[in-house]
Amino acid sequence: MAHSRSTTGSTTSAATAAAQKKPPDLELPVKRMTPKSFFRKEGKRRRKVRAEALFARLSQYVENRTELTYETPFQLLVAVILSANATDVSVNKATPKLFADYPDAKALAAVEPSEIEPYVKSINHYRNKSRAVVETARALVERHNGEVPRQMEEMTTLRGVGRKTANVVLGTAFNINEGIAVDTHANRVSTRLALSVDEDPKQVEAELMELFERQHWTAVSHRLILLGRYICKARKPACRVCPVIAFCPSREMEPEEAEAEPRRIE
Repeated sequence: MAHSRSTTGSTTSAATAAAQKKPPDLELPVKRMTPKSFFRKEGKRRRKVRAEALFARLSQYVENRTELTYETPFQLLVAVILSANATDVSVNKATPKLFADYPDAKALAAVEPSEIEPYVKSINHYRNKSRAVVETARALVERHNGEVPRQMEEMTTLRGVGRKTANVVLGTAFNINEGIAVDTHANRVSTRLALSVDEDPKQVEAELMELFERQHWTAVSHRLILLGRYICKARKPACRVCPVIAFCPSREMEPEEAEAEPRRIE
């Protein structure tokens, strides 16, 4: 079983270089105020400039990766389906044995959902998810020769696969940037950073896609998720060690009060 994959690649070096030069119309640190007030005041042009510099800064401190473990695109697809309303940790505990016994779509398609349930019983909604992964495997065998399709339209016809799941798989497994996966963490961080103040993940995704270059969409998702999971937590954000504190109107302290060296998420 492989460890979680990093897709940092060339985007990190380019973003790091960009971070060395602050855009002339970007004033840091930004003023502290509510995200909605800052969002209205900043305007689209300045927000895009800030977003590009923010991404460059994040690229220096937060790795571009998923924390789900997998070996193949099919295994990543199964892991993402299982991760809905569950933690990556719980999924990673269940999938090694599952993938050892059923490594591909053909193997998983040949069994009944009830045979999968013991493998994933520790995961929320395991019965529904067992049905979903088996039905998805059968659809892949019947319609795609057992392979994961590389088109959003085809992906979202599969059981248990919505746009967010398709974004994760297409971007992480195939480096195809069709959109930005917005989960609970990415949504929360986007609001606190005043990149979007909408409550609908679909609208948040649309606004993020306007702010960031397409080649960075998957990396934006990975980095926002990791930032939210380990630093910008729901109940108590760790502003003191946040690498993008200067970009955040929601921060609880000023940058000079924070740690000199922000926390790295690798």
